[in-house]
Amino acid sequence: MAASFRWVLQLHKDVPKAARFYSEGLDFSVNVCTQRWAELQSGPLKLALMHSSSDIVVQKGYSSLLSFTVDDINNSVTKLLALGAELDGPIKYEIHGKVAALRCVDGHMLGLYQPS
Repeated sequence: MAASFRWVLQLHKDVPKAARFYSEGLDFSVNVCTQRWAELQSGPLKLALMHSSSDIVVQKGYSSLLSFTVDDINNSVTKLLALGAELDGPIKYEIHGKVAALRCVDGHMLGLYQPS
């Protein structure tokens, strides 16, 4: 039997805050949310958030990059910034569409893509 993908896992200092970030900022549905664990869903993608008080969480490196296709990149960026994200450079207008890079509340990288 081949392995099957279960979820993408991110470590966060404040799991409920991170769950709110993804649910309100990118319209993920929240299946489970406690102080230490959350499971969110967008279509077939499951995102698991786990509490960690370790300094690993606050490193500003490229720990994970989650990439999302959105209908309106400007609206998505505005919502995510209001929820604590930081834009990592300007929104770029490429020939194939618009792209943006942001850091979520614990510094993880998010990529947004709006096709042309």
